[in-house]
Amino acid sequence: MIIRKLFRFENAHIVRNCTSRRCSRSLHGHSYKVELFFEADRLDRGQMVYDFGLTKGMIKDFIDSFDHAVTLWSGDDPAYLKDMKRWSERWVQLPVNPSAEQFARTIFLLIDRVLEQTEFVNGETGVRLHAVTVHETETGFARADRQDAYDSTMGPVSLDKIVFSERVKEEWGDPAMFEKLLRGERFVNPQSV
Repeated sequence: MIIRKLFRFENAHIVRNCTSRRCSRSLHGHSYKVELFFEADRLDRGQMVYDFGLTKGMIKDFIDSFDHAVTLWSGDDPAYLKDMKRWSERWVQLPVNPSAEQFARTIFLLIDRVLEQTEFVNGETGVRLHAVTVHETETGFARADRQDAYDSTMGPVSLDKIVFSERVKEEWGDPAMFEKLLRGERFVNPQSV
């Protein structure tokens, strides 16, 4: 069975090397919608694949990292990166160009790792991320499944190469959650939310 949870964020970026001049040479923003599709072969004690309330912790914090932020590509011009970090306290730097496709892959990898390292406490069995859809506009979206997310030919999205600004981290429920995720620490779901 598959369930879907929708998130929203406002974000600015430049997508270097794309065909559209406006997108590749001008900072611009979008009202993003992100759909997370979770799957499991069994239901938990509440007869759910995964309680939507559980997505309001780390999962929401990671997606909210991009809200009212600028997303940067580490391969961009160093002077541009320096200026953007100087003038915006909320930024995320990715090892890939911040296209809708790469947002979908990056978010998939982050949330997949969260689920892998989570200890479930309500009888959840085999909960996994099925796909992530990132709507950049009303008419355009990108969808990444497991194969897409882990396909290095699309550009390696190494989680340890993602950088979140200090302000973004300060706003998380646990400012050290990303470092804990990278270290492989286990997370225990709460009994109640």
